[in-house]
Amino acid sequence: MEQALARIHWLGHDAYRIIGDQDQVIYIDPFQLNGGEVADLILVTHTHYDHFSPEDIAKIRGARTIVVGPPDCVEKLEGETKAVRPGDKITVLGVELEVVPAYNTNKKFHPKEKNWVGYVLTVAGQRIYHTGDTDRIPEMQTIRTDIALLPVSGTYVMTAEEAADAALDLKAKVVIPMHYGAGVVGTVDDAHRLKELLAGKVRVEIKEQE
Repeated sequence: MEQALARIHWLGHDAYRIIGDQDQVIYIDPFQLNGGEVADLILVTHTHYDHFSPEDIAKIRGARTIVVGPPDCVEKLEGETKAVRPGDKITVLGVELEVVPAYNTNKKFHPKEKNWVGYVLTVAGQRIYHTGDTDRIPEMQTIRTDIALLPVSGTYVMTAEEAADAALDLKAKVVIPMHYGAGVVGTVDDAHRLKELLAGKVRVEIKEQE
C-alpha cells in the first residue's frame, strides 16, 4: 500500500500524476500545471474546463503521449487519442484501465447521459479509483478499489458527508480527498471533515499539493 501511495502525486483540484509499474508517467485531469514531466498517458474525465484543459495538456504532452477520454473531449485534440465510455476495459502503454460512470444524482452539472467517466487503474498491486466529478452513485457498490480519490467540496460533486458514505460503499482501504483548493470550490477544511467522518473506519490521506 505504501509503495502505491508514494506513486500518487496530487497536483491540486482533481489533477494527479501517477507513476505506473513500468514507470509510465500518467496524468489525470491536468489543470493549472506549472509544467511537469512529459506524460506517457493522460486521462481526462469530462469536458469541464477544470478537468479538460487543452492548455495544460499541451504543457506535458510529448510526441508519443496518448490522451484517453470521452469522445466529446478527445475529438477536440490533435495527436494520438483513445475515446472511451463507461464500461470499457482497455490497456494503453501497459496500463490496464477500467472506465466507470461519473454523474450527478441530485444536481444537473454532470448528467448521466453525457457518459462522462472515472478510471480504475492498478499500481503496485493496488487498485486506484479516480472518480471524476460525481455524486455517490449506485455503481460504487460494485466498483472494486483499494485507494479511492474522492471529491469532497459539494456544489458540483459530493460533500464530505456523501464522500464518507461512498468510501464505505467502495470498501476502500485508503481515501484521498480531492476537488478543492484550486479556486473553483472547496477548501482543505472539506478534506479534514472527511477524515473526521471516517475516523476509525477508513484511512484518509490528505496529500500535500505538489
